[in-house]
Amino acid sequence: MSNKNQKTNSPSDEFAGTNAVANNKKSKAYSPVEVEQIIYEQWLQSGYFTANNKSNKPPYSIVIPPPNVTDVLHLGHALNNTIQDILIRKHRMEGYEVAWIPGADHAGIATQVIVEKQLAKEGLTRRGIGRKKFLERTNAWAMRNKDIILNQLKKIGCSCDWSRTRFTLDEGLSEAVTEVFVHLYKKGWIYRGNRIVNWCPSCQTSLSDDEVEHKEMESHLWYIKYKLKGSDEFLTVATTRPETMLGDTALAVSPKDNRYKKYIGKMVILPILEREIPIIADSYVDPEFGTGVVKVTPAHDPNDFEIGQRHDLEEINILNIDGSLNENAGKFKGLDRYEGRKQLLEELKKKGYLEKTEKYNLAAGTCYRCHNVIEPYLSEQWFVKMKEMAKPAIEAVKSGKIKFHPEYWSKTYLHWMENIRDWCISRQLWWGHRIPVWYAEDGTIFVSKTRPTPEECPGYDPQSLTQDDDVLDTWFSSWLWPFSTLGWPQQTDDLKAFYPTKVLSTASEIIFLWVARMVMSGYEFMKEAPFQDVYIHGTVRDANGVKMSKSLGNGIDPLEIINKYGADALRISLVLATPDGQDPWISKNTFEIGRNFINKIHQVSRFVIMRLGDKKPNIDKINETDLVIFDRWILSRLERTIEAVQKSLDEFRLSTASKILYNFVWNDYCSWYIELIKPDKPGMAIREGSLNVACYVLNQFLKLLHPFIPFVTENIYVELQKLIGGSDKTIMFGSWPSLNKKYIDDELEQSLQQIQTVVTAIRSVRAELNVPPGKRSDIYIRVDDPKFAQLLQNHISYFCSLAKVDNLYTGTDIKKPPVSASTVISGAEIFIPLAGLIDIEVEKKRLEKELSTLKQLMEKISKKLANQDFLANAPKEVISKEKAKKEDFQERIEKLNKNLEQILDW
Repeated sequence: MSNKNQKTNSPSDEFAGTNAVANNKKSKAYSPVEVEQIIYEQWLQSGYFTANNKSNKPPYSIVIPPPNVTDVLHLGHALNNTIQDILIRKHRMEGYEVAWIPGADHAGIATQVIVEKQLAKEGLTRRGIGRKKFLERTNAWAMRNKDIILNQLKKIGCSCDWSRTRFTLDEGLSEAVTEVFVHLYKKGWIYRGNRIVNWCPSCQTSLSDDEVEHKEMESHLWYIKYKLKGSDEFLTVATTRPETMLGDTALAVSPKDNRYKKYIGKMVILPILEREIPIIADSYVDPEFGTGVVKVTPAHDPNDFEIGQRHDLEEINILNIDGSLNENAGKFKGLDRYEGRKQLLEELKKKGYLEKTEKYNLAAGTCYRCHNVIEPYLSEQWFVKMKEMAKPAIEAVKSGKIKFHPEYWSKTYLHWMENIRDWCISRQLWWGHRIPVWYAEDGTIFVSKTRPTPEECPGYDPQSLTQDDDVLDTWFSSWLWPFSTLGWPQQTDDLKAFYPTKVLSTASEIIFLWVARMVMSGYEFMKEAPFQDVYIHGTVRDANGVKMSKSLGNGIDPLEIINKYGADALRISLVLATPDGQDPWISKNTFEIGRNFINKIHQVSRFVIMRLGDKKPNIDKINETDLVIFDRWILSRLERTIEAVQKSLDEFRLSTASKILYNFVWNDYCSWYIELIKPDKPGMAIREGSLNVACYVLNQFLKLLHPFIPFVTENIYVELQKLIGGSDKTIMFGSWPSLNKKYIDDELEQSLQQIQTVVTAIRSVRAELNVPPGKRSDIYIRVDDPKFAQLLQNHISYFCSLAKVDNLYTGTDIKKPPVSASTVISGAEIFIPLAGLIDIEVEKKRLEKELSTLKQLMEKISKKLANQDFLANAPKEVISKEKAKKEDFQERIEKLNKNLEQILDW
């Protein structure tokens, strides 16, 4: 039976909500929190998650995107790790040797900022306590947090191989980092140079381009006049950062701009500082921007730096590392950059150099950690040349060796890779991998994995050498994660068994920061792609579509949901609510979907198991000689489900797969099949052949659902195994269901879809007219095609049982009986006589009263939504809720009017 025209939230009376089980003295209410904790401990003690690198099974490995030690578990973690666990558990059931490698990232900047804030509260500084004590304290804090967040992942049900847990600063990974640095330095791909970097004055460190977040901000364009030397003429420049003029070393114009050709080669006087600077011509200048004249500040703008290199301009740095102005800023020395801007503008205005000011919106670069505005800053840093490493990584995606899911993310990846820039890898921090470079007093550089030996630094005392104070970018360890976690640079058994990994699941915002770099390092150091598939999941948003964040206070704590509804409910709700390739919009109510589904599975399993008694059905095989029509139908629907779920998972459409399973279990199995096989009279036994099929199908869909909801499926499966005398101790290694096409019956499904459509329509009318569930009635159906009438008559006993029908009348010339409700479906009109089912006058009064109440509410909410003050001042989420209420009231009013019209016709 198809699910078309069927509501997924219309369970049969037997399983309508948790009270059905709670009130059944023979069943036990499901307590997910208690059950999940016990089951997970059993899994850990049994070693089910531990991979065997000597196994003959085909390998299937995933490395977890390591959460930062500064993190607390959020819905993004919950979604991503649920996705990975689904893939891991499915392949474990399919017979693969599965290795899911967990771990955590030391999170250089973020961790150091937190610990320094803690020190400040104690009146201490990192420099005051020294590097050694600072690192000891930071490490202790990081280890505590690492354990907390990894334990939180266990609460979700992640089946990681915890015996292989790694940390980006552990000994093995540190060895990998130094190995890579030395290798790339010797190859000439790591170099040190004065370049413009993204500098965070708050964190006081450089950032890579990909660690800078751009935010729209309201600002201004200030038009500043520069006086031509020996003339009364001025050239006007428009700038968004007027304070940087203190570091100007030229003005530039386009060589094609006829307005300014006569000025090329002349000098102007820098306002306030009265320094002479040249006017140069450079093709970078856009004649259409501002006045067509630009100021050139090589030490504080990456484009100006390039202009300065081409024209051999002086580089004047006007900033200290904390963002204050230095001695090159003259009288403004010591001022904060923004206070310096304010005072400079006042003086420019006072002296007549400020021509005008215009409002201007700009995309300001901000630090991804502290969110303060960064400064382009000339600094000596370490860089990695990336263009050569990018070539095989580009080809891997173009050739299909690596596939993105959804595919469109490959375009984002390729665009960035084909325009890649050198990577600034040095950070002015203490927490991280210290750069393996040593300096002699005369400036000689030695690059070595450890302090150079006398043989490595001939003519120098190794103990006199000073190691570079800076550390490497956090991502310099993370980009090695797929193979460093497996023991590289040592040729370990793990590396041989589990590299390359199979899938990387992550969010779109780190495609550049992490995904692309891992592909490059994989080809450079392992000569092979680190994974075959990259699954990019959506970004979790709140009910109004706003990205969840700690600063906005709109996040939902996954642990709160787990403690309330259980991990299974959290997992299935997230996957159901996350459309494939799109961002999910989540509210706390979202998780009620999962809770209800888990309860439904628990209840239906109790219903089936309680009716087994001493029977021990073969749940792995069907007795094909003892099948009635609805047994054959549910088996056909099961095989359809197996086929569709397999295809969806193969294509990384996890949400689609979850919805297919949800609809099969809730609708096909619970609402239809179980209703069909229940005996007509209380106390009678279910037909044994159908009970066997019910157990078989239950067993199969438990396996299909296990990757999504591991705990409740384990709980039921193990109980079922005990009852039938089975040998399986866990569902985790149960065989993944395979398609058996012989049970698929197209004609049967199409026929019963028509019956199901009629039954659903009748149930809907009865519910809307408040007909008591236990009351039966006659049904009249006028059909367009006699074959439809014959179909219903052929299955009359099942139909009457499902639709609460006493007598069924079908035909092409059926007339509408008096005092009847009616509804129309494709190919038929259905009439339901209501005499004796409801008190017409009482129902009429009830409908009129309800309609009156709704109209009053509708009028009230319409006035509110027409109030301009309300619309202007109320939060968006409040307005959205009010609009949704109005739509709901309108829909209910329309239904009540329709039902009232039918009654008034009688």
